[in-house]
Amino acid sequence: MTRLKRVLPYPLLFLALLGMWLLMTQSLSAGQILLGAIVAFGGCWTMVALDPPAGRLRRPSAVARLAGRVFVDVFRSNLAVGSIILGNEDRRTHSGFMSLRLDLTSPYGLAVLAIILTCTPGTQWVRYDPSRRVLMLHVLDLVDDRYWVRTIKERYESLLMEIFE
Repeated sequence: MTRLKRVLPYPLLFLALLGMWLLMTQSLSAGQILLGAIVAFGGCWTMVALDPPAGRLRRPSAVARLAGRVFVDVFRSNLAVGSIILGNEDRRTHSGFMSLRLDLTSPYGLAVLAIILTCTPGTQWVRYDPSRRVLMLHVLDLVDDRYWVRTIKERYESLLMEIFE
């Protein structure tokens, strides 16, 4: 173990947490940098205590494709949710819960899928049953279950499996 790893076990996480702290506080003052460094340092040692299994990206090129899809889908979902909320009454009555079976088993892939589905307006990850590999999802505009199953499996799950499995 290198000298840096003994003091700072996750240097990239430290930099990411420090950067997020500075972005959230919108300040580059010495006090905020010091406070952010303390928080980031604590976050790194929390990860040591959690001892997560090592993750590995199998196809890093697929990450860019996934990021592009998510960006486009979040933009389109914002427009769709806006039209549902501001539109007529008929469009507001189609929300509901649905279940779908996932082939994805990687905990990192499932975590990324949960983030994607939760940050996309109009969808919310509700529950995942790992024994049956069934995801329960709430959808604001649930007209056709098959459309959502196809969208999630083809647009996200297939790429996440390429990346993590």
